[in-house]
Amino acid sequence: MRILYNIGIRLYGFTVFLVSSFNTKAAKWKSGRKDIFSNLQQAIGTSTSPIAWFHCASLGEFEQGRPVIEKYRKKFPHYKILLTFFSPSGYEVRKDYKEADYVFYLPLDTPTNAKRFIEIVKPAIAIFVKYEFWFNYLNELHNSRIPSFLISAKFRNDQYFFKSTGTWFRKSLHFYNTLFVQDTNSEALLKNIGINNVVISGDTRFDRVINISQQSFSDAIVESFKDGSQLWIAGSTWKEDEKLIFPVFEKISSIRTKAKTAYGPA
Repeated sequence: MRILYNIGIRLYGFTVFLVSSFNTKAAKWKSGRKDIFSNLQQAIGTSTSPIAWFHCASLGEFEQGRPVIEKYRKKFPHYKILLTFFSPSGYEVRKDYKEADYVFYLPLDTPTNAKRFIEIVKPAIAIFVKYEFWFNYLNELHNSRIPSFLISAKFRNDQYFFKSTGTWFRKSLHFYNTLFVQDTNSEALLKNIGINNVVISGDTRFDRVINISQQSFSDAIVESFKDGSQLWIAGSTWKEDEKLIFPVFEKISSIRTKAKTAYGPA
């Protein structure tokens, strides 16, 4: 199965290469990884500071990991922080993120790339956010005895880990020292397949949302669009999210309408 996995990873990289001439996102994915190892080596140089490596697939995962990154920075100021992304939608937006000392794309998950990456970076700790299960990187971290953690993770019973054919894929879960999950369902699913190093820690998005809500925000375009009316903005929502959001929105709108009718403008 590992051979098939590595073939699949290489096929993915080859496909991105083929479509990069006419797909902007693929082009950025490709160009962002050009000379990645020499750039990493040059950036890190001869620094002797320990490195905490945080990896996020994209921008949404970054927002979940951000509270942890910033708390880590405050608690361990002597650490350098390396932030990597798999997708351009994360890297292009946060490549200048000030709380990270280094921001890079993650090289493709081949055995050679994983080994070379770990040899250059020499992370003291590795923290992956939500849905990142790159086998070769996790295997290399495990073999190098580098503590690895998964945070804000959420598991569903339709994921390949929990299928009868998912035995090999479960190996990557065993490489984590601890898996911090969002809910009891995730904990139960993992324990049912023998993963017991699980801690329920909730969803770090709530920390980020609370932090954002305490900051002032204004935007001329938004103000012009809403023209004095109440406006809800929901980004990157899933159908499950919308099933909760819409009824609340309708209820609040109904209450405001009744208030205006009874007492005048709210």
